[in-house]
Amino acid sequence: MAPAGERSDDEGLYGSGEDGLAGLEERQGASPRISPGGGTAKTTSHHDGHRDRLRERFSTAGEDALADYELLELILFRTIPRRDVKPIAKALIARFGSLAEVLGAPPKRLTEVAGVKDAVALDLKIVAALNRRAMRSAVRQREVLSSWTAVLDYCSAAMAHEAREQFRILFLDKKNTLIADEVQGTGTVDHTPVYPREVVRRALELNATAIILVHNHPSGDPTPSRADIEMTRTIVDTAKPLGIAVHDHIIIGKNGHASLKGLRLI
Repeated sequence: MAPAGERSDDEGLYGSGEDGLAGLEERQGASPRISPGGGTAKTTSHHDGHRDRLRERFSTAGEDALADYELLELILFRTIPRRDVKPIAKALIARFGSLAEVLGAPPKRLTEVAGVKDAVALDLKIVAALNRRAMRSAVRQREVLSSWTAVLDYCSAAMAHEAREQFRILFLDKKNTLIADEVQGTGTVDHTPVYPREVVRRALELNATAIILVHNHPSGDPTPSRADIEMTRTIVDTAKPLGIAVHDHIIIGKNGHASLKGLRLI
C-alpha cells in the first residue's frame, strides 16, 4: 500500500487497482520524493523519454508517421500514466488483428489482455464512440447518395466488429438527407429477425420517402444470403405502394461490404 497522499505504481487515476482516465488529463512525470539529504528528487523512468519523443513525432510529422500500435500508445499514455504501455498496445493489436478491431472489441475481451483493466477498456470504448459519432456527423445534413463513401465508412465503423447481427435503417427525406439512423433489431451470430411491416411503419412515422437497409455479418463475409435477398425484396414490395423507395441494402463484414443494388439483386 502506498503512503498517504501518494499512489502506488499499480494505482491509476480511478483509484486503487484501476488504470483510468480523468478528463483525458495525464499526470506528467512521477511525484517528487524526499531525498536522503532532506531535499526533493524527481524520479524518472525509462519510458518518460519515449513518451515525449512519440508525442513530438505525432506533433511534427502527423499520424502517418506512427504505426497503429504507436497511436494506441498515445491513448494509453493518458489512461495508464505510470507504466510502459508499448507492450500492452502491441499485445492488443496482436490479439485482435487491427486497430479497428481493438476499438470494436467488447470490453470483456479487451480486459483479457494483460495490463488492460476495466477503466482502460472503458476509455477505449469512449474513443470508439467518438470515432463513430464523428463519422455520423459527416453523414447528417448531407445528400446521402452523394456522400456514399462517408455512409459506408460510418456503417463499417458502427457494425463491422459487432459480435451479433444488427439490422439498421437509414431514413431519408425527399432530398435524400438523413432524417434518422436507427438499429431496428439485434439477433444472434447469424440471424436477425426483420419485420417488413414494422420497417415501413417506422418510415411513415418519420415521414421518410426513402430508406437504406444495413446489416452486418459477424462471420466477416458480406456475401448476401438467400434469406437476405428475399427479405429485401419483401420490404421493397411492401414500401413501394406507399411511396417509400429502398435505395439499397448494404451488408457489412470485417472484410468489406456488399451492396444488393450493386449486385443487381434488387
